[in-house]
Amino acid sequence: MRRSLVSLPGGSARWINAALIAATAAAMLLVILLVIGTVEAERGQRRQAQQTSAILDELRDIGRAALNAETGQRGYLLSLDRRYLGPFYNGRDRMEPSLRRLRALLEPRADARQLALLDEVEALSRAKFRELGRSIALVENGDLIEARRLVLTDEGQETMERLRRAIGELERIELAELAEAVTKTERAERRVMPLLGGLLALLAISLVAAGRLIARSARAEAVAAQAEALAAARDRADLLARELNHRVKNLFAVVLAIVRLSARDAPEARAVTDSIAQRVQALLKAHDVSQGELDRPEVSLVALVETTLAPYRSPTLTASISGPPITLHARSITPVGLVLHELTTNAVKYGGWSRPGGSIAIDWKREGGELVLNWRESGVPIAEQPAREGFGSMLMTSAARQLGGGVERHFPPEGAVITIRFPADG
Repeated sequence: MRRSLVSLPGGSARWINAALIAATAAAMLLVILLVIGTVEAERGQRRQAQQTSAILDELRDIGRAALNAETGQRGYLLSLDRRYLGPFYNGRDRMEPSLRRLRALLEPRADARQLALLDEVEALSRAKFRELGRSIALVENGDLIEARRLVLTDEGQETMERLRRAIGELERIELAELAEAVTKTERAERRVMPLLGGLLALLAISLVAAGRLIARSARAEAVAAQAEALAAARDRADLLARELNHRVKNLFAVVLAIVRLSARDAPEARAVTDSIAQRVQALLKAHDVSQGELDRPEVSLVALVETTLAPYRSPTLTASISGPPITLHARSITPVGLVLHELTTNAVKYGGWSRPGGSIAIDWKREGGELVLNWRESGVPIAEQPAREGFGSMLMTSAARQLGGGVERHFPPEGAVITIRFPADG
């Protein structure tokens, strides 16, 4: 025979509660570690991008210097106009500093192949300028024929082709390393969001567990034979629910603190950590609303709906909200918040928000003395009708009954439609 959780011995209830909290804390820690890993991957990608850009600039400067020098030498041989020697002297002056900067960039992290290519680029660059310098010196000494004969040999062309090939291979290696860093960052980013979704699911389970504790406590009180036994059961259930709520809030606070501390050492990742912190804060607000722990005796219905949906809404998971201004009194906040929370988590797990592109539409109106709230999901077709009524459906029915109303569920192919009716608070 099944026993209510509140009728379990105190030690057993605490172990169940501790297991839920431990699983949630472990998921939070894993998400935090992945966020830190993602930040580090992004920083590594930025460093690689900066270094690759600097190396490519130096390689292109060396290639341009050799090409411009060769163009100037050809112009000088053809025209004997010394103005054409400007590119040659400019390229010669720029080559050595570029080679030194390139070696400084590559040597600390280069493999054997890159070092061999670097040596080849240096040797070929200097050989090319020596070959160009010899032909220019021959012209200046009056031996134009020998200078042109030197140009017509394959030595200069072969040296230039080998230099281009060495520079091209170095460029391809650098671009491949940058692509690998980008891929690593993308993999890290793809791992964060599914695990964050799993964390939110665990927190939702904790909230549902708190609701089950409260519901089972109510049933235990109903069948208690004596007033003293009823009071003791109520005290135990209230203490357990408060302890669970307190610990869940502490876990939220720890997650927010660690996310913000991570951002201090990585200012460039502040956009990512701020986005995660905002979603965790929104989930904490939704938890407060669904449990009815508000600082004021009444709240607007639109604020209750907005706060419940906030942790899950995104550009790909949209929601439209419409209806006249409605104020809920304190006695209605908890049951309405529980119903909205259950509908939202069901939409995230199975319904209109279980895939990108899904949407939810919520509207309400007054009909006579009743408030009618409609929840419609679209974008994720329903393949088959639910086989049975689960705990979530029973929880919604119980909450609607507590409001003095009822709930109707329909499942057309285009998405779930739920209508809740209860007396208006006025």
